[in-house]
Amino acid sequence: MSAGKLHRVFLYGTLKKGQPNHGVMTDPSNGQATFVCCANTVSKYPLVIATSANIPSVLFQDEGLGNNIFGEIWEVDDKMRQTLDDFEGFPEYYGRHQIPVVTVPNIDSDGKASNDTVVAKEETCWIYTIREYDKRLVESKFFSNYDSYGDHGLPYCAE
Repeated sequence: MSAGKLHRVFLYGTLKKGQPNHGVMTDPSNGQATFVCCANTVSKYPLVIATSANIPSVLFQDEGLGNNIFGEIWEVDDKMRQTLDDFEGFPEYYGRHQIPVVTVPNIDSDGKASNDTVVAKEETCWIYTIREYDKRLVESKFFSNYDSYGDHGLPYCAE
């Protein structure tokens, strides 16, 4: 990891391992990123798939609705955080907030727990969430674990 401040980021959508935009996290020209472990949000949030591009979005202002969301904790340097800010359209389209998450056993690409020993503990991570949205989205189906290739039939489409 390069010198400078490190940031813990909670990824729940297309940047996770095995998802369409994961290459952003592994491209060294974007900065440094290291997978830490899997986690769930402590609070419940609506996680919806929205827009014509089927973008996963957390409706942060509606905390308490929805589910505890499964995702990944990544440790990133300043350069990667700037890359993520740009990718997410921060601060115009997406906000960045600190939230508590609880670590859970890592999940492999088949959805099975790995043999890693992960002790459940609470951590604070940054999360990117949509800033403004049509309140009708709270009537959408809520997800707890986003997978672009899931049986919901709503694969991510790059715009």
